[in-house]
Amino acid sequence: MLHLTLRQLKVFESVARLGSYTRAAEELHLSQPAVSMQVKQLEESIGLSLFEQLGKKIYLTDAGREMFHYSREIGRQLAEAESVLEALRGMKRGKLVISMVSNANYFIPQLLSVFCQRFPDITVNLDVANREKLLKQLADNEMDLGIMGQPPEEAESVAEPFLDNPLVVIASPNHPLVPEKAIPVERLEGETFLVREKGSGTRIAMERIFTQHGIAPPHGMEMSTTEAVKQAVAAGMGLAVVSLHTVGLELETGRLAVLDVVDFPILRHWYVVYRKGKRLSHAAQAFHDFLLQEARLLMAAAR
Repeated sequence: MLHLTLRQLKVFESVARLGSYTRAAEELHLSQPAVSMQVKQLEESIGLSLFEQLGKKIYLTDAGREMFHYSREIGRQLAEAESVLEALRGMKRGKLVISMVSNANYFIPQLLSVFCQRFPDITVNLDVANREKLLKQLADNEMDLGIMGQPPEEAESVAEPFLDNPLVVIASPNHPLVPEKAIPVERLEGETFLVREKGSGTRIAMERIFTQHGIAPPHGMEMSTTEAVKQAVAAGMGLAVVSLHTVGLELETGRLAVLDVVDFPILRHWYVVYRKGKRLSHAAQAFHDFLLQEARLLMAAAR
C-alpha cells in the first residue's frame, strides 16, 4: 500500500511540469532542499526513482511519467470537488479557466465583461492559444472550457455552437475586385492570399471551399496572427479569408473591404468545448449556460 501525501504529489507535479527543482521551489515558495526532500520521500514511498539527471537537466523515468499523470488527475479531482462543494453551499464564487483561439479575442472579452459583472466573485483565467495548443490543453484536461471555430473531431470531447461565425474574403479598399458583384470563387485562383498557420480552423474552411470548386487551395504568405494578416491585406499584399468578427473596426474605418464572392460568407459557428464526461464546476457551468443562452443576443445588440 502506498504511503504518500498530497503535499508530496503537489511538489512532485510542479518539479515534473517545470523540469526543475529550482523553478518548482520558486513557484511553491519553498526552499530547494525542501522540494528535494518531498520528492525523495515520495520516491522512497513507492520504491522507484521518479527522475534521472543527464548533465544539468532532469528527466522523468517511466515511473515518473506514470506518477505525473496520476498526480495531475488527483489535483484536478480535488479542484473539481472543491468547486462542487462550493456550489452545494450556494457560493457564487470559484475559478474559471478558459482557453480560446486568437480570433475569439475580438468578442469574448465583451461577453466576459457582462458575465463578470453578474458573477464578480468568480476569478477568470483566460489563455489565448492557437488551435493546436488548445486541442492539447483539451486532451490534457488543462482547462474548464475552450472557445474555437472548428470543433475537434475526437469523440472524447463535447462541442456546442453558441454564436454564428461567418467567414469572408477581405481586400484592401483599392483592390480591383472590390467593386465587382457575385465574384465566382474560380476568379480568386491565382490571387495572392495571406493565410494563418497550418491547422488553423479558418485556413481549414478556406481550403475546403476552394477544393470543392475544383481549384487548388491558395498558399501565399503564412502568418501566425490574424492581426498580421489584416495589416498585410490593408497594405495591398493580397487577399485573406477571416472571421467577420475580426474586422468590424477596419470595415467601419474603410481600411479593409469585404469582397462579394459567391458561396461567401462561409457560414460557421463558434463552439464552446470541453472534455466528454467532465463534471463542470459551478463557475464553468455558469459561463457555459451564459454563452448558449445569451451570446447571440448580446453580440447582436453590440453591432
